[in-house]
Amino acid sequence: MIRVLFICLGNICRSPMAEAIFRDLVKKDGLSDRIVVDSAGIGSWHSGEGPHEGTRSILDRQRIPYDGMTSRQIHKQDFFDFNYLIAMDDQNVSALQEMEAEKEGVTLAKLMDFVDEVEEKNVPDPYFTGNFDYTYELVSKGCSQLLNYIRKTNSI
Repeated sequence: MIRVLFICLGNICRSPMAEAIFRDLVKKDGLSDRIVVDSAGIGSWHSGEGPHEGTRSILDRQRIPYDGMTSRQIHKQDFFDFNYLIAMDDQNVSALQEMEAEKEGVTLAKLMDFVDEVEEKNVPDPYFTGNFDYTYELVSKGCSQLLNYIRKTNSI
């Protein structure tokens, strides 16, 4: 089983958007029995909350389900439970590295690292920018390319 965890600052905008999009791609490719998807936040400010209204709105427009998703904070155990820790920006990567829980064999990367022709190296936080459409565009490209990478790397 391949386990993918998306991480952003508060786990209400970018990482739940990525979780929902990636889960939808995995389901459409018939890989739900091979790939598990989750998301978490660096901070605990929003623990237990559902995705931000802006994230829900764009996912609804795209007909991508997000049922039952609630925010949680990342824990050191996640470094052992997941194969891929996919952060949204440099700040998230730095925070993860500071946890000193990195485990050999775990891929820690930014989502945009998987996009060939990258417009942005980081996914801007729509909680601050208000631009959920642009975030969706970047996250969709990143998720698609990440799934291709995982399929190729794991021969599935």
